[in-house]
Amino acid sequence: MVVTLDADFHALLALSQASKPSVVRIRLEGLRAEEFCRIVRNVIQQCLADLAQGAVLSVQENRIRVRRLPVA
Repeated sequence: MVVTLDADFHALLALSQASKPSVVRIRLEGLRAEEFCRIVRNVIQQCLADLAQGAVLSVQENRIRVRRLPVA
């Protein structure tokens, strides 16, 4: 699993039709390290099944968007 602030991982996975690794993109800016870690832990707990099967997650303030891999 990859955790990133960069949108390029989603694009690369879509272009390659890969089914792994799962990617969590945090779309929040200005987070302190403690808050960033708390958010990542919560997202992993909430989306563990999706991440295990291969997915791209986009995390916003009040929403987590999940798309299964490979992305069409």
